[in-house]
Amino acid sequence: MKAMVFAAGEGTRLRPLTLSRPKPMLDIGGKPLLEHTFLWLKRYGITQIAVNLHYKGDFVQNYFSDGKRWGLDITYSRENEILGTAGGLKKMEPYFDGTLVVAYGDVLTDVDLARLVSFHTTNVRKLRTPCVTALLYEVANPTECGIVELGPDGRILRIVEKPKANEVFSNLANAGILVFEPEILGGIPVGIFSDLAADVIPGLIAKGIPVFGVPLAPGEYLVDIGSPERYQSACREWRRRHPDEGPSVRRHEADAHAI
Repeated sequence: MKAMVFAAGEGTRLRPLTLSRPKPMLDIGGKPLLEHTFLWLKRYGITQIAVNLHYKGDFVQNYFSDGKRWGLDITYSRENEILGTAGGLKKMEPYFDGTLVVAYGDVLTDVDLARLVSFHTTNVRKLRTPCVTALLYEVANPTECGIVELGPDGRILRIVEKPKANEVFSNLANAGILVFEPEILGGIPVGIFSDLAADVIPGLIAKGIPVFGVPLAPGEYLVDIGSPERYQSACREWRRRHPDEGPSVRRHEADAHAI
């Protein structure tokens, strides 16, 4: 199984922290966020990872290189113009040859990925059709996220990206971790900006293509570090949850200074 991690965004809400580096390279517990994501994927046997780059992409590529130092095989996709989550995934379509995991680069998590993948593959075998499975989590402010309505069979009935306050119907949101069958990528337009939550998933639901949602399990951790408050909270909580975790295999701050 291969994975795609999105790391192209500018992270404007986290300035000035992101003036010198992209958001996924902010330090959490002695490692860049992106390193935590890569090691999480590796824990579940995923070592072939594609990463899209745009804003300060050299920072990411200079730090990780080909990934071999971490036991990974990293492939980079440079975007001269931001293509969005769906557009970036479409650009890498030839890279994928089977079920794939997608992870947003600003998400820090220790979720049981095997549970999500097992749920997905069970449904693919049962329904004998390509589908998508999204991890969901409860949010305090649904107007900041893509919120979903979940049916009794686990199917997502609708998803609305960043609704207005009077349009909120749920506090379950897209967590930014999804499992795809590669056939789904064929329906994404080529070379234009498109978003998974705003464009692709609603389109799949409208066509009757199964899109499932799996809520975060008790004890699992996930945070989107998209604001200064959430980033600071993530730094505190990660150290508390993982007190014995060692620093990066590279000296992150020294490397950042060199760049």
